[in-house]
Amino acid sequence: MVMFFIILTTAITLNGHGLTKIETSRQAAEALRPFAGNFAATLFTLGIVGVGFLAIPTLAGSAAYAFAETLGWRQGLNKKLRQARWFYALILVSTGVGVVLDFIGINPVKALYWTAVINGLLAPFLLVAILIVAADKKLMQGQPSSHLGWIVVAVTTVAMFAAGVCDVCRVDGTQDKAASGVQTARDASSCNASFSAASILRKP
Repeated sequence: MVMFFIILTTAITLNGHGLTKIETSRQAAEALRPFAGNFAATLFTLGIVGVGFLAIPTLAGSAAYAFAETLGWRQGLNKKLRQARWFYALILVSTGVGVVLDFIGINPVKALYWTAVINGLLAPFLLVAILIVAADKKLMQGQPSSHLGWIVVAVTTVAMFAAGVCDVCRVDGTQDKAASGVQTARDASSCNASFSAASILRKP
């Protein structure tokens, strides 16, 4: 539901005002001006800060939990710092990396876009692993997933694989068109240069 309303509000505010290529957060804030007037930047800033407070602990914490479970570290936000030092250290490192990215010139909008693309391409493989585990009676201790639930997840996995392939093909097609356009422009420039040179040589 959260994803749906994010897509819906983005379509209404940004796409509705003709903003289809957002390069900076300022451009996104400007789309709120018809609704918030002079407070558009303030409203957008408060939204970004709120999302940060929500997302940073979740994302950094999930990475720390994943590493802790894999490497056998002590984990849990209910533990004190000295009880799970590596766990908390990874949370701090993850947060620090995010802060550093903001100061080395990386476009945050493009970073968010490509992160979403990567997540979308990796998600089907995770769903395949979930399907395998959910159907294993031994791993599920005699309570495997129902047939209906397994089918729903399987259909979702196939749909996500198809969407990922289509997206990659679309990007490749766009790059091919761009390369073709550049080559056409180069050919045209070469022809114009040759014509100009020939005209100069013909002059007495």
